[in-house]
Amino acid sequence: MNTRQLLCHLGTALSATCLMSAMSLAHGQTNLPDPIKVPSGHKLVLESVGVGEITYECRDKANAPGQTEWFFVGPKATLNDRDGKMLGSYFGPPATWQAKDGSTITGTQLAVAPSSSGNLPYQLVKANPAQGKGAMTGVSYIQRVATRGGVAPGLACTAANKGQREVVNYQADYLFWAAN
Repeated sequence: MNTRQLLCHLGTALSATCLMSAMSLAHGQTNLPDPIKVPSGHKLVLESVGVGEITYECRDKANAPGQTEWFFVGPKATLNDRDGKMLGSYFGPPATWQAKDGSTITGTQLAVAPSSSGNLPYQLVKANPAQGKGAMTGVSYIQRVATRGGVAPGLACTAANKGQREVVNYQADYLFWAAN
C-alpha cells in the first residue's frame, strides 16, 4: 500500500503527522488500545477494508423475562484492498473470512475495545487454522479497526416488533497477522 492510497482511504490531509499516525496504526500498533494489540512476534500480512452490512433481530433478552433487545445475527461484507479491488468476503456466523482464492479462516474473539460513538468496537480475533491453501494460510490474528457504523439499530426493540430484522451498514479495516 502506498502513502497516497492510505491517506486517501483515511480521508485526511497530507501531512507528516498524519502519515506517521496512519502508518503507526497499521504497522506499529502504538495507537491501538492495549486489549486489541497483536502479540509481538507477528507481522502484518494482509490489509483489507470490509464494506457491508450487519443484520440485527429484535429478540427476547437472555435471562431477562419480558425484556427485549437487538441481537446480532451476522455480518456480510466484501473485503477490498485500498484501491477498491475485491480480495474476498466476510460473513457469519461463525465469523468467517474468505479470500478470493477460496482459503478461509474462522476465529474466536479475544478482546474488544471501544471505538468512537456510533461505531462497532475494535476487535482482536485469534484465527483457527486456515481451510484451503492461499491468502489465509498462516494467519494467526485478525484485527478490526477504523470502524464506521454497524451498531444496533436506534429503533425501539419491544414485544410489539419482536422478530423484526434490521440491516445496518458498516465499514471496518481488517488486518491479518501471521507469526514471523
